[in-house]
Amino acid sequence: MTTKLDESQVKEALNKLNETFSSDEQWRLDGDKITKTFKFKSFIRAFGWMSQIAIWAEKLNHHPEWFNVYNKVEVTLTTHDVDGLSDLDFTMAEKMEKFK
Repeated sequence: MTTKLDESQVKEALNKLNETFSSDEQWRLDGDKITKTFKFKSFIRAFGWMSQIAIWAEKLNHHPEWFNVYNKVEVTLTTHDVDGLSDLDFTMAEKMEKFK
């Protein structure tokens, strides 16, 4: 069963995520969600990345909210079942970073 992370767990997981995958754009906390904008060299690379992540989303049964325009993909992660953030959100964020 998925459980909601408390404030200190969210901060710890977010710090670890941003330290592990340092880049110009970091994951940000936005209420009960984490967000990030990924930038790619072209539309086809952005779309290809989204296709890879879609496979992981199905495997994890955890689907991102995302918006794509040309070479940018804006991502929002939250766990609706717990009305907040869970380990699933940070697992999905790690997958996104590894395939970037």
